[in-house]
Amino acid sequence: MPQREGVIGDSEKIIDHWQRGGIMDAILAALAEAGCDVNDLSIDDISPLDHLHGRGLEATEELLARLNFELDHRVLDIGSGIGGPARYVASRFGCRVEGIDLTQEFCDVAKELTRRVELSDQIEFHQGDALALPFGDMSYEHAYTQNVSMNIANKALFYGEAFRVLKPGGLLAAAELVKGPAGELIYPMPWAETPATSFLADMDETRKTLQQIGFEIVEFNDTTKTMLEFYERARAKLEAEGPPILGNHVVLGPDAKKKLQNSARSIEQGRIIPLEVVCRRPAV
Repeated sequence: MPQREGVIGDSEKIIDHWQRGGIMDAILAALAEAGCDVNDLSIDDISPLDHLHGRGLEATEELLARLNFELDHRVLDIGSGIGGPARYVASRFGCRVEGIDLTQEFCDVAKELTRRVELSDQIEFHQGDALALPFGDMSYEHAYTQNVSMNIANKALFYGEAFRVLKPGGLLAAAELVKGPAGELIYPMPWAETPATSFLADMDETRKTLQQIGFEIVEFNDTTKTMLEFYERARAKLEAEGPPILGNHVVLGPDAKKKLQNSARSIEQGRIIPLEVVCRRPAV
């Protein structure tokens, strides 16, 4: 992949971070251990592990409830991972969804899981660069992105590409992690081993960038309280039931526990602020 100003950090390092080989096998093994029939899977079976962001499916449902999906809508998932949110949108709302992700292994796993839950006729996944979306201008009614921009240095190009492919009046829903006031992050994080491939803006920079591109801000919400409440519930469940078989750790690999703990500590200490944004490309 060519290197240029603003590309997703160092592309090869980002790909190496996420692509570890054997993810599909690990998922199938975990599903079988959890008692699922891997030859007859449902959306509900795989949802505990295929939403690769804080609060998982719960966060996807809450964020995407802001988008007024209709059956004939085309929807773009920017940074689609292994496809959980795209499958949620297609199955829940009946839309056609296209996902794009830098990591080829994620795209391959997304396609296979989508085939296994019989949604391939509604969803397409593409390997590609979020800073040079391979889609035409004004192609989508809505778009969304969840915990993707942390690997992206050039936020203006990232959001600008989303603006370009949205139809006038179209909405972008974004779940972001931004810099808090309490100092540097604790590494390794789920998205980066070191600061070299981690790029967080602060809340004011994020708002300013979106507005300079031309977006109208519809919602701009600090969701720290919601995330802290989720951590409390998760810890209580862990204490009562022990470690879950299914979760993001299956995809993140051997260091998942440390990375997820560091992410939680960074939010609890105010080093990171979780943010949810809904913005609109103006109708005229």
